[in-house]
Amino acid sequence: MKAIIWFILFLLGLAGVLVPISYLYNASKLPSMESEFDIEKQLKHSIEGERMSLVSGMYVKPDRPITFNRPDFSRLPKDLVAIYITQMGCPRFFQTPREDGAAWAWRLFVGITTGGQPEGDGACERLLALRIAWKLGVRDETELTVAANKLHAFLQKDQLIAYDLAIITFERGLVGVEDVAFKLFGKELDKLSLSELAELQLALPPYGYYYDLKACVNQAIMKQNRDLILKYTAGEQLLSADKVNNAMAQPVFCASRK
Repeated sequence: MKAIIWFILFLLGLAGVLVPISYLYNASKLPSMESEFDIEKQLKHSIEGERMSLVSGMYVKPDRPITFNRPDFSRLPKDLVAIYITQMGCPRFFQTPREDGAAWAWRLFVGITTGGQPEGDGACERLLALRIAWKLGVRDETELTVAANKLHAFLQKDQLIAYDLAIITFERGLVGVEDVAFKLFGKELDKLSLSELAELQLALPPYGYYYDLKACVNQAIMKQNRDLILKYTAGEQLLSADKVNNAMAQPVFCASRK
């Protein structure tokens, strides 16, 4: 019995040495991400570069500015945020405390070793941080986990949402919910109705129906899915029943435009 105990203690001690070394090694291979300024600068460079290459040589002015501005949570429609966090599976995302310390470390460890996730809204914090890290060019699974931890250290919950929604790529040069709102609906994000915001959600994760919405195909299915999104969000008491009923009475946007 004593031998087993000593062996377990030895393994714990070994892990206490190897894990920090592995973390530092993988962190050294990452782009700089010590502050929001670091990630804003890198995203600005990559997104603006892609947009510039797309419009280079064009004889018409692009519909949207090519500049990438720091994501601002306060500019996002509250109804869109309610729909988005519900579809992520974390409708209480802003009603629960930010996950930190041992609980957050355990979540990262379980995620990278088993692929599973403990319960709690920390799962959505991890998912959002991983998406941002991926957009920054990180691809290795271990490096993604390290990057997610570094990003989570200085990005609050609202910032994670704001950055995630600002960097989703729909097609070359078309990045973020503001761009896709203008592309699909011909108006700014803050001008969209609730029915249009729910329809916009179909272009976002986890659905990814951007091209169907753009081509205005499968309208009956799109309306059915849009209405289910609205009902589910109302069921979580994040939208009022009256607003949802009025939104569901609206036709699919592209159909009304024809």
